[in-house]
Amino acid sequence: MKAVCMCMGVNLPYSPKWYWPFEGYSGVPEMDRYFDRNQVFSRFMKTGKEILCLNNLLLEAIEKGGKYAFDISGPFLEQCQWDPGLISSFRQLGKSGSVEFTGSCYYHSLSALYPDLSWFKDEVLTHREKVRKLLGTIPETFVNTELLLSGRVESILAEMGYRCLIAEGSRNLLDGCDPGRVYENHLPTLLRHINLSEDLELRFSEKSWEGYPLIPEKFSDWIASIEGDVLTLYFNYTSLCFHQRKKSLIADFMRALPETLEKRGIEMLTPSEAVKRFKPSGLPTLGTEKTIRYGMNNAVGNHAQQLYLRELVRVGEELENVKGSPNYEKLKKLFGYLQQSEIFFTMNSGTNIREGYERAVNYFSIISDFRRAVIEEGA
Repeated sequence: MKAVCMCMGVNLPYSPKWYWPFEGYSGVPEMDRYFDRNQVFSRFMKTGKEILCLNNLLLEAIEKGGKYAFDISGPFLEQCQWDPGLISSFRQLGKSGSVEFTGSCYYHSLSALYPDLSWFKDEVLTHREKVRKLLGTIPETFVNTELLLSGRVESILAEMGYRCLIAEGSRNLLDGCDPGRVYENHLPTLLRHINLSEDLELRFSEKSWEGYPLIPEKFSDWIASIEGDVLTLYFNYTSLCFHQRKKSLIADFMRALPETLEKRGIEMLTPSEAVKRFKPSGLPTLGTEKTIRYGMNNAVGNHAQQLYLRELVRVGEELENVKGSPNYEKLKKLFGYLQQSEIFFTMNSGTNIREGYERAVNYFSIISDFRRAVIEEGA
């Protein structure tokens, strides 16, 4: 292996509250009707302080050759208004020249799966403008929600000026091989190495794991043993906060990793640098298969998830019919939060079928009340 791309996702969703409409509920809903912003605020203030410490840690690693990419969602960027110092910290990382900020769907939605991609385009443009305004850069790399690859949006992204795509390196794309190339597509594509990414995200502080303790030398040797040009890692940035709370050695690991990789002849690159450096390889499945982090079945595999997806499409069409009305922009923003991918994933609770069912009933109660407001707006 010649190079490594390390990309980190930053997203703190607005989680829906348990909701049941009161009899006679009417009027344009406020965000607090469906979401517990006090809980969101408390979570952000705790996690934000930890992220600030991690950003300072990365500045140390950058001095030793580290390069990174950040996939920061719109809801998280909004929450940063509660601590402007966090935006300043990310801007400082960007000014280092060793950090790339990627584009994404603003609301962390699955809008790339909608029959009409108008909402997807709108989300991408909204996110790009937010990143430009707050972080002072225009993204060249795109990361779809939860590394979704649908085969329908790549040409659209290329037309919008993106030069690179990061997606999930799932088995149905690679047939069990390690993803170690830039792959040829409408956009040059990097595929996440699932196992090594999850070693950092999920297993790093797990003492029962056979790879524990994970030290930079061991991890670098694993990377060096993989054939190819560039290996792509993607994991949730907040997972590093979790490892810090577990009093693991994640800080020492992140500080030492750039130099340890360099000793093995492995360079750290940003995604846009990688696609310029290496010649793309063919991978026919990119044009025929869908994939998403944790699998399409987890996102839209059960009846409730499919129904919710269809309901979003229907309500979105009805919302467009009231475009230009006094409350349209307010309703449009609230509709964005109702599309967050977390809503889909929490309707699939694995073996706890009852929990998934209860959450689905709750979400349909919310979307039903929201649809009532949209219909009333157009009446």
